[in-house]
Amino acid sequence: MSATLQERDDEAAEILRANDRGGFSVPAAGLYPFQWNWDSAFAALGYAHLDPARAVAELETLAGAQWADGMIPHIVFHRPDEGYFPGPEVWATAESPPTSGITQPPVLAIAAARLAAAGHLSGPRLEAILEAADRWHAWFLRARQDTETGAIGVVHPWESGRDNMPDWDDALAAVSADHVRPFKRRDTGHVDAAMRPTDEQYRRYIALVEFGISVGWDQVRLCETSPFFVADPGMTGILILAERALAEAAARAGREDLAAAARQREEHLCAGFAALWSDEIGAPTTRDVRTGGRGRNVSSMSFLGLAPGLLPADRAARLAAHFDRMAERCRYMVPSYDPASDAFDEARYWRGPVWLVVNWLIAMGLAAAGDEARAERIRADSEALVLEGGFYEYYSALSGAALGGGTFTWTAAAWLDFVRGNDG
Repeated sequence: MSATLQERDDEAAEILRANDRGGFSVPAAGLYPFQWNWDSAFAALGYAHLDPARAVAELETLAGAQWADGMIPHIVFHRPDEGYFPGPEVWATAESPPTSGITQPPVLAIAAARLAAAGHLSGPRLEAILEAADRWHAWFLRARQDTETGAIGVVHPWESGRDNMPDWDDALAAVSADHVRPFKRRDTGHVDAAMRPTDEQYRRYIALVEFGISVGWDQVRLCETSPFFVADPGMTGILILAERALAEAAARAGREDLAAAARQREEHLCAGFAALWSDEIGAPTTRDVRTGGRGRNVSSMSFLGLAPGLLPADRAARLAAHFDRMAERCRYMVPSYDPASDAFDEARYWRGPVWLVVNWLIAMGLAAAGDEARAERIRADSEALVLEGGFYEYYSALSGAALGGGTFTWTAAAWLDFVRGNDG
C-alpha cells in the first residue's frame, strides 16, 4: 500500500535530519558516510523547507573544501569512517580537510541562487558562495575542457556522478588495471552487487585514482595525460545551468563582475554542448577525447538539451521525440539510459534506473523552456515512485521497484523541493 503525501513529507524531513552530521549531510548512512559534492547542493534545497539556516550552512561547508586551484572535490572526508572505500588514505591528496582528487557536477550555484531568491541567503555570505562558484566554474574551463569541441569532460567516471553509464564502457576498457593493488570494496556490503558497478569496473576506477596520485593531482596535467577523458553532455549541461544561476544571483546581489564572467563562460559552453550533438543518434552524446569515439545511445543527461538555448529548434524536436518514445516504453520517466539499447539494465545503478535528482534537473530545463507537459510527466512519475517505494537511491523505470540505498538524502530533498514544492 502506498503512503500518503503527508506521510512522505514527514518521512523526508526525518531522513534529512537523520543524515545531518552538523554542518554537512551524508547521502545515506553506511553506504555513503561522507559529504558528497552534488548530493550536498541538492540536500541544501531540501533543508531550505525545514531550516533555511541549515541549508546555507550545507553550502558553506561544501564551498569551504575548495582547493587553491578552484576545484571543489567530489568527496570531503570530515570524519574517519572505515565503512567506505576508497577513503582519504587511498586518494592521498594531502588536502585539509581530506578530500578526493576529482570533482562532480557543479550544482552549488544552482542551489545558492534558489536560496537567495527565496530570501534565505544574502549579503557577504551569499557573495562568498558565489565567489567560490565563480572560481570553480572557471576551473572547469582550465582543467576539464575538451579543446576540440569546447565541451566539459571528465577524467574519471565518478566525476560525472553517473559512475557506470554504458557510454563510459569503451574508454574505461582502455584503462589498464594490471598493477592495481588488491582492495576490498565496501559498497556491496550495503547494497546487492547486482545493483552496483562490476568488480572489473571498480578495478579500473581505482587505476584512475592511482594515476591521479602519480601526477600529484595536478588537475591540468591530469586532464592532458589521463588515459580516460570523455566530454560529457551531462557535465557540460549542468555547468551551463549553473552559469545561468550564478549570473542571475550575482546580478541580484550587485556583483556584475561575477555575472559578466558567468555569461561569458556560458556562451562558450553552449557552443561546446552543441558540438556534442550526434546526428546519427539525434541527441547530444559523449565524446572520447582520446579516440574520438562517440556515445551510441541517448542517456538521461541528453535531455538537458531541452533547456532553452542549448540546441536549435530542429535538433530540440528530434531530442523531444526520443523523450516521447521512452515515455511510451517506460512506466516511469526518466531512465538513465535508453531502454532500447542492449546495454540497458533496469536495476544496475546508472545503466537504466530513474534518479530523482536527474529528473529534477531535466524538469527544470523543460519548465524554463515552457514545456510544462513533459516537465509535469517527470514530476508526477517522481511522485508516484516515492509514494510507492519510499526514499531510495534510484528506481526501475519499468516496474518502479525501489533500488540501491535506502533513506537517501537527495531523494528526500527532491521530494520536498521538486515534487512537492510549495505544497510540501
